[in-house]
Amino acid sequence: MKITLIGQDIPMLLPSLMADLFFSMKCPARLCVEERNPVMQAVLQRYGDAVLAHAPCKGTLEVDGDRRAMLKDADAVLYAGDLMAATRFRQDREALSGVEPEEGAAEDAEEDPGLTDQARVNGGIGGLMHTLRQGEVIYGLMDELRELCPNAIVITLGEPVARTVSMFSRGGFRCWGLGKSPLRGPGGLDGICKKLRADPKDIRAQIAGLPGFAWILSLRSEKDDDDLTDVLRDAVEAGDLGRLARRWLGWYDAVPVGDVIAHAERMAAQEDFVPEKEPAFGETVERRKERILYMNTVGDKGLAPAIPHSQPGEGVMAQMLLLSRAPAIRPMQLAVALLRGDDLIMPAVARPNALRQIAGLPRDAVIECELVLRGGEEVPETHVLPPELTEACADVAEADLLAAQAAAGDRSALRELIEQDPALGGLDRLYLQQLVDAMIRMHGDILTRFEGEEEEE
Repeated sequence: MKITLIGQDIPMLLPSLMADLFFSMKCPARLCVEERNPVMQAVLQRYGDAVLAHAPCKGTLEVDGDRRAMLKDADAVLYAGDLMAATRFRQDREALSGVEPEEGAAEDAEEDPGLTDQARVNGGIGGLMHTLRQGEVIYGLMDELRELCPNAIVITLGEPVARTVSMFSRGGFRCWGLGKSPLRGPGGLDGICKKLRADPKDIRAQIAGLPGFAWILSLRSEKDDDDLTDVLRDAVEAGDLGRLARRWLGWYDAVPVGDVIAHAERMAAQEDFVPEKEPAFGETVERRKERILYMNTVGDKGLAPAIPHSQPGEGVMAQMLLLSRAPAIRPMQLAVALLRGDDLIMPAVARPNALRQIAGLPRDAVIECELVLRGGEEVPETHVLPPELTEACADVAEADLLAAQAAAGDRSALRELIEQDPALGGLDRLYLQQLVDAMIRMHGDILTRFEGEEEEE
């Protein structure tokens, strides 16, 4: 079994990926990592060799900058990339910003905020530009996949997950996506359980929707065999989960779960929603330095105790620190289950709605809900959303599909998206067409699929 890892976020994910693959699942796979920085190649290879020296199975790790060699005959490809995400987001935000009062202007002079509420990561104009940049990477990558490993499955962690899943699926690949977990964080299931004074281990929640746009349909305490759905709704109506959750319960007859900012990004601007000015993309510089330090420590000291049967050595402690920062998602478990034909139950997995997992949505809509595998094949479970929520999800899913199509350089899909995207509600669509064309020109050094003259309206 050969699994190839692509993308600049792979180094920070590598400790948890190797722990799952070689220790938890004891899978003797060949793990290949594309890394073009020679210094980082050495860091990752030495770290991986030290970890594998104590693995309970005979797996291998190969780190190289030759993408073709890494992809050749791969059984699975895990994509965790982006294209200059932080730098380009700042450019987008600046382009969308309005005009501040000039120095010396009257005190009552008003600031023009422009369209800063469209400077979003995964929705609206900002999300569209993010998607177009991902398309530059993914559509090129798929050309290589078709040549070198045409039967490989793809697991994407690249944001916006709904749109990167759609790109790979449109390219003919079996693809699943894992985004930010709706189970973690203040707005996640864990945070909601804390509000309800319930233990998350005892709770069974039915969660379904779209990536970054997931909703709780029912909530039950398995310990007490008690339906807590009404208790949750009462808490939302009382404002315990915030104004946005209370408003959306009235609109959609369901409770949002996960990052509420991600939900709001997919909707038209709302007075009490302010996008993040500096959202996190991958590691901070400080975290990256710490990770490299810990990886070098593991590479130097190994994972053996300092003295047999004594306290953990420096390498073990460094490895524990690396694993303590692992994200909640487990893409390697998903990849191995699909390849080996294992049974698996995994929450919040994005994939096309091909089996009608969510009633009322098109088959090509990219949905997110629990995935149940038996022998490596999905056992479909149907989720029925409230009518208002079904309609909203259909509109958002259509925007995701059009954005993925536009990322291939399709200007007709781009125009249709700007006309239909619910996140652009209330704005002048003709002006937005011109604005997006100008932003594409601004990023012309990397958005090569839009080279040439713009189509006239």
